[in-house]
Amino acid sequence: FPEDLQKLTSNLRTIDLSNNKIELLPPLIGKFSFLKSLVLNNNKLTALPEELCKLKKLETLHLNGNHLRQLPAAFGQLSALKTLNLSGNQLRTVPTQLCGLRHLDVVDLSKNQIQNVPDTVEELQAIELNLNQNQISQISVQISHCPRLKVLRLEENCLELSMLPQSILSDSQISLLAVEGNLFEIKKLRELEGYDKYMERFTATKKKFA
Repeated sequence: FPEDLQKLTSNLRTIDLSNNKIELLPPLIGKFSFLKSLVLNNNKLTALPEELCKLKKLETLHLNGNHLRQLPAAFGQLSALKTLNLSGNQLRTVPTQLCGLRHLDVVDLSKNQIQNVPDTVEELQAIELNLNQNQISQISVQISHCPRLKVLRLEENCLELSMLPQSILSDSQISLLAVEGNLFEIKKLRELEGYDKYMERFTATKKKFA
């Protein structure tokens, strides 16, 4: 991480240091108090410093293609965060710290090693959650209680049809459910109770954007 950037802590709004070999993000990252966008794709980060969580104006954080296994405990303090991309890391669970972020719109956790979606997910405020290409075999029924969740991507996981909560179809806000590449045929999904209700939301959303 270039030490010289310290001179610009009160000016910088955007930092993009993608495609380097950065292994450590120094604590001084917490001093960039006006930073709105931080992009560190394709580096060698294994952890993030707690100081990162001081960036109260940060709206966009991209960390694709690193070696992260978890997020800092105080990650929920990034109160302005809208877009979070953690695709291609080594996360094994959906980080509970995300549930405190009130302005979060898009969360990309694809291409990790996540095996289940826990009950705490019901507090997630995101509009879109991407969990493609993980190892998910279990999903908490609480996901249907997510207040703003419209798009749920679960392609190429290890889901049996019986493990997909029917309330996602009958009883949620979700209007786009992507589940191709799991352990069931898509046509079987259409036979589930609540599929008609899901299709009503799906069609209504398509009309809105047409």
